[in-house]
Amino acid sequence: MSQARQSPRYKHISFVLPALGLLMLAAIEGSPLRAQDAAQGPLAPPPEHHVTRIGNVSEPEAPPSLPEAEIVKRFSQKEDEYILSRTHYTYRKTIRIQEFGADGQPAGEFVLVTQPGRDADGKLFEKVVEKPRSTLQHFLLRSEDLEGLQRIPAFPLTSSQLAKYDLKYLGKEQVDEIDCYIFQAKPRMIERIKAYFDGIVWVDAKYLEVVKTYGKWVTDQGDLHTIADLPFSLYETYRENVDGKYWFPSYARSDDTLNLKGLEIPVRLVIKWTDFKSVPSAPPSPAPPAPAASQKP
Repeated sequence: MSQARQSPRYKHISFVLPALGLLMLAAIEGSPLRAQDAAQGPLAPPPEHHVTRIGNVSEPEAPPSLPEAEIVKRFSQKEDEYILSRTHYTYRKTIRIQEFGADGQPAGEFVLVTQPGRDADGKLFEKVVEKPRSTLQHFLLRSEDLEGLQRIPAFPLTSSQLAKYDLKYLGKEQVDEIDCYIFQAKPRMIERIKAYFDGIVWVDAKYLEVVKTYGKWVTDQGDLHTIADLPFSLYETYRENVDGKYWFPSYARSDDTLNLKGLEIPVRLVIKWTDFKSVPSAPPSPAPPAPAASQKP
């Protein structure tokens, strides 16, 4: 890890969901995780997924133990920076929903590709850049059915949101070669129109950056199911380095089982963010020329 921080070389690290994290999350909920009951097995990234960690600061001395409140303060401040920085990037977002047959192999899928755009008022929205493709056999999906995904905050624990959460330190755990602090996040109160994160956060113990989250989003109506008529609620999300300094979500996954007319159909949702490119800031508009002073005859 120190070499990755000192040199421009990329180091690929695959994050797998630790058993300890699952046990803690199960204890938080007080009941077995629905996603883990599915026949397709535990949530784990496919072999092609890698998280590239590149240092943007020099290698520091081994830090002393920090108070929990200070750890939370520092990683939330980085979240503030990243949520703002991501608005200055464009990217390709691929949403893939799969259904699986009795043999455990994919039997059909729906794919939608979008990228961020801005309307005439400057408001961000997701613009469809490829016509949706579907080979699903058991249910019909349209691009508008996925609008609920926009309710999932990319950075739920910014400093402005901390007062709305109880964060409990659960200990340390090594994810591959990265020592991480583990925090449980629980919303103090819930609302109807805004979803809050309820789950686990893994924070790089040295650089105090969020490397992974696992949990769900809740409102006063219960768990947020982001796609109508589909059961997805628990998400495992990984971060990726962009331009050597920002850590943006790059991969999210949810596994569950759809009960449809007596059939139990394993389903999977995978979201990938790729091709991050910075968008140049628009140059400031030139000031209008001052009116010429009128001269009296």
